[in-house]
Amino acid sequence: MIHYIFPKRFSLLKTFTITFLVFAFTIRVLLYVFCFNHIDFSIIKLFEIFSIGLWFDIGTLSYFLALYTTYLLLVPSQFYGSKLDKIITKFSYGLFLFISIFSFLAEVPFWQEYQRRFNFIAVDYLLYTYEVIENIHHTFPLPLVIGVIIIILVLSILFAKKRKAYTNTFKNTDSFKAKLIPSTIIFSLLIVFHFNIKNTEAEIFTNVNENELAKSGLYSFFAAYKSNELNFKDFYNTITSDENYTIIRNAITVESDSLLSHKKSIKRFIKNKGKEQKPNVIFIGLESLNARFMKRFGSKDNWTPAIDSLAKKSIFFTNLYATGTRTIRGMEAISLSIPPTPGRSIVKRENNSNLFTIGEVFKQKGYSRTFMYGGDGHFDNMTNYFSSNGFDIIDRKKRHRLANKLPTNRTRINDDEVTFENAWAACDGDLFNKLIKTVDEQYKSQQPFFNFVMTSSNHHPYTFPKGVINSDKRTRENAVKYADTTFEQFFEQAKNKPWYKNTVFVVMADHCAYSAGRTEINVQNHHIPAYIFNLKNEIPREVNKLSSQIDVFPTLFGYLNWSYNSTFFGKDISKMTPNDERAFIGNHRKVGLLKPNKLLILETQNQHTSYLWNKEKNELTTTKTDTIFLKETISYYQSAFELFKNGGLKNTEFNK
Repeated sequence: MIHYIFPKRFSLLKTFTITFLVFAFTIRVLLYVFCFNHIDFSIIKLFEIFSIGLWFDIGTLSYFLALYTTYLLLVPSQFYGSKLDKIITKFSYGLFLFISIFSFLAEVPFWQEYQRRFNFIAVDYLLYTYEVIENIHHTFPLPLVIGVIIIILVLSILFAKKRKAYTNTFKNTDSFKAKLIPSTIIFSLLIVFHFNIKNTEAEIFTNVNENELAKSGLYSFFAAYKSNELNFKDFYNTITSDENYTIIRNAITVESDSLLSHKKSIKRFIKNKGKEQKPNVIFIGLESLNARFMKRFGSKDNWTPAIDSLAKKSIFFTNLYATGTRTIRGMEAISLSIPPTPGRSIVKRENNSNLFTIGEVFKQKGYSRTFMYGGDGHFDNMTNYFSSNGFDIIDRKKRHRLANKLPTNRTRINDDEVTFENAWAACDGDLFNKLIKTVDEQYKSQQPFFNFVMTSSNHHPYTFPKGVINSDKRTRENAVKYADTTFEQFFEQAKNKPWYKNTVFVVMADHCAYSAGRTEINVQNHHIPAYIFNLKNEIPREVNKLSSQIDVFPTLFGYLNWSYNSTFFGKDISKMTPNDERAFIGNHRKVGLLKPNKLLILETQNQHTSYLWNKEKNELTTTKTDTIFLKETISYYQSAFELFKNGGLKNTEFNK
């Protein structure tokens, strides 16, 4: 019966099916072991995870099978076993095996870093092969990785030969009719999956790790590729346009603000009393720095003594949350003061030039603006985004990018300025040394400057110069300690500079490390440190109001007594009443509004979930939805989507 359904010409497809499913099962078992301590184990759930997983593995497999099946149907029987047939078949089989083996093995380090199957991060990284390959090279010995892939590939081919799959495939014994049954099965599976099965249908569990285990890595990858751009109105709950702008205009304004335009806009004039101060401003973005790494938030490991020490001398925001889980989400929130719109970050979208960023406010006040990064700003479109929004660029050019054109406002960190670099960037120590040199030159011009500086050393693969800290072992702990040490060294140098006394430092993490958890959005893993240091006439203190990354620069502008035009969603934290406290958190598809004791998450397919939030225990408990809270949440995200899409966040809006 089996032989009748799958004739000899389909022998290699049968062998590939067995091989693929065995690999998929093995990887799922391995990932299951990795996250065993983070799942709610039961025999029933174990069966459900692997059953759903098998179904999605079969769906993924159908794409491979359909490609070669199409070839089998198109090639006339008289060409079976010809030299060209053998070349195409053997090459295709080897290529499909290589793709499968590589993707399965790649899931292991990806899971270790993100606790997820392939998702939008993997899609983004596909565009930056140099960084990815170098990252793998620093994490695992590349010759070993290649060797393992070759060994598995050879063993798989030997397995096919032992089953006489090649011999049978090239025999001219099957009629066209005999090929119709397996072809119909394969194409039917493909049609079912491609048009009817969504990746989210694997998410039947309350535990995010179990949901991810039930998925297929490759299927998740292509699902993420298709959903990189999400039209809010197609996927999420919405409200009428009039109600939306009534809610959002009320939510983002304080008594001293003046709205400047028609109802469907958030353009306003921010009024602050007092004499304007114009110190230099340096923003330092701390890569992947969780609040809980700091002693102030309960760490007993003393990883960040310098950051802890400076925070005590600053206006320290102790209850502030990152909008997302990636650097470009942090950059989006900080520079645009906007909630995280679903899909990819605005930093990577089209039509993201000439936006009203914090840089525009600095420009209004006569400042130069510079974005500085120790790696190649081509990564994640950072250079294009910042340069097209008025910033000068200082970054590090990777040697492989010979065709990477230099904008006129771009300079490089030179080879002689770099003592150590990894896949991502020059080390933080080199970056800070470049910052010191740059600021020395900026100071000579007597023009106030704003520098947006992004660090990178606290990032996988956790490599850094030897001898700086007491251990050279590649671990998260040591990467944090290295980042903290270079941070301290920078301020030791800066204190001796003539520009130091008149320079304000804004320090904030871009996002947290370990951003996965048992629930889809782990609130604690969005909690980050943020503070403003060296601000004149302000007493160091802690500010415990619930707030967001998007609020930090509007707050700084308030402290500086600046009055300015704005399209920011962020508010001056010092002016927030208890009713104003809120934060925004998201993870690509799910976006939420956090209040002091509750959280509402908007999901695709016009779904939403309401939770009660116990901050002390970091616990979320589902609860009945408050209609007013739901509409407020929708309003923030619907407005952010519409205003960006319709050009309402452009500088030109203030000229209308």
